Amino acid sequence: MGVFSFMFVVTSIFLFFFCRTVSLEVDKIGPFHSLSDGETLVSKAGDFEFGFFSPGKSKNRFLGIWYKKIPVQTAVWVANRCSPINDSSGLLRINRRGNLVLLYQNKSVFWSTNSSKQAHKPVVQLLDLGNLVLKDEIERNPDTYLWQSFDHPSDTLLPGMKLGWDLKTGLNRFLSSWKSANDPCHGDLSYGIELEPNTTCPEVYIRKGAKKLYRSGAWNGLRFSGVPELKTNLVYDFKYVHNNDEVYYTYHLKVSLIVSRIVLNQTTNRRQRLAWVDPDRTWTLYSSAPGDDCDNYGLCGGNGNCTMENYKPLCQCLEGFKPKSHEKWRLSDWSEGCVRENLLNCRKSDGDEFVKLGGLKLPETTNSWVNTSMSLNECRAKCLSNCSCTAYTNFDIRGQGSGCIIWFGDLFDIRQLSSDGQDLFIRMPASKPSMPRNGDGKVVAVIAVATVGVISGMVLVYCLCTRTSSKDHEESYWDNGQKKEDLELPLFDFAMIANATNNFAANNKLGQRGFGHVYKETLVDGQEIAVKRLSRCSSQGMNEFKNEVILIVKLQHRNLVKLLGCCIQSEE
Repeated sequence: MGVFSFMFVVTSIFLFFFCRTVSLEVDKIGPFHSLSDGETLVSKAGDFEFGFFSPGKSKNRFLGIWYKKIPVQTAVWVANRCSPINDSSGLLRINRRGNLVLLYQNKSVFWSTNSSKQAHKPVVQLLDLGNLVLKDEIERNPDTYLWQSFDHPSDTLLPGMKLGWDLKTGLNRFLSSWKSANDPCHGDLSYGIELEPNTTCPEVYIRKGAKKLYRSGAWNGLRFSGVPELKTNLVYDFKYVHNNDEVYYTYHLKVSLIVSRIVLNQTTNRRQRLAWVDPDRTWTLYSSAPGDDCDNYGLCGGNGNCTMENYKPLCQCLEGFKPKSHEKWRLSDWSEGCVRENLLNCRKSDGDEFVKLGGLKLPETTNSWVNTSMSLNECRAKCLSNCSCTAYTNFDIRGQGSGCIIWFGDLFDIRQLSSDGQDLFIRMPASKPSMPRNGDGKVVAVIAVATVGVISGMVLVYCLCTRTSSKDHEESYWDNGQKKEDLELPLFDFAMIANATNNFAANNKLGQRGFGHVYKETLVDGQEIAVKRLSRCSSQGMNEFKNEVILIVKLQHRNLVKLLGCCIQSEE
């Protein structure tokens, strides 16, 4: 073979393989064409490419869509996710019924669109948004597409895609993670809007199998209540639609030069919003959910509230509630949540009231009721009229607020937000009646003595705040002629008391008196007691404190709580 002939053959072979690995530079094919492995479609703007690829270290071939201009191949949609082709014999074509079919070795169907709609001249086209559509050649209305990839997401939500439901057809558009970077088959992580049968308030969930990992909170007119970062910004616009035909969330990029996507990451168990940074040639994390440990679903159980402190989650019972299991609560196992300290007085006309808590991610709406036209006062009245109602607030927070949402039963998956949280009005038994008045309208002072029944056998321990650190000083407080009374009061360790009251947490506070605060606590043996902690700025002196203690010890009345002892340690 001559040199010229040899070069011709080599060049021909090179051109053959070169042509097999470049795009057709067209964005669509018709019924008389096919797409084989090595050929691709490219959107008109050149941003997306459609064809066969091998993810990660896999040698299997998949049919999918990826970014064309990004050097790191990033697939955004896969057709045959769980049906890989193990060679290069894959072929895509439109069959006689007008459906897309993926053939293996030109005979076995590995994937198809299964559309029941018909078209006069069907074509498959890759649009500039990254949406692969099957439609009539002359049709431009998305509502009449025979099929589109945007209705069947993989692990990625692109700008313009809808996350949610077509209520007319029952189509649910949700994300499902890849199994791994090498396998695009469905992982066990899902992300989508869930429609509960008992509520008209859909929420976005991340699930791992059937287990809930994250909840967005209900839509409040501006954003999902648990996603404060979802607000007006320079990168993207977003929209939430809820009507009789559909329920969905979508977003659009404000600047065409920005490349951004939402992806469900199996490795991190998170929904991530990523942006491509060209100088760094990498995807940069913009936001994620869960954002911190308090975003983990149900961390504090029913009627608990999660707060991040020093980058760690801390659960506290809502006002008027106590841990269901004090022992587990002290071990930071908050899963059983909290129960009411006192039962509601629903049947009485003035038996219940509401406590307002602010800055919250609202409770899960599984057992809730919504009215979009009620005022907040009407909402309150509606809640009071139903003994099962436990909380209420505005459904829409725009402007002065409007609409009504009420909850029944336990309040679940609440957290404190650092910004843009919402108000929640929680139902409580009415406070103690105001002091009685005499005939002249003047307040008559009444010294109330707590009965054993009221406080359920709780006993009182006084915690003195003083400025001493030695036992010599502790003993000296009872000198000056008073030690002869031999009160036999044991001294409690301050660390034990602080631990039992969860470091004097606000949710353990029973009340406040002139000289300090009163807290509830549970000792190691399970005994429930009350602690009075003398305020550092209290005007109560040693004599007053001593006299108060002596008085309680001496008065062994059945309606008085028993004094167990006191604590005098350092400044406490």
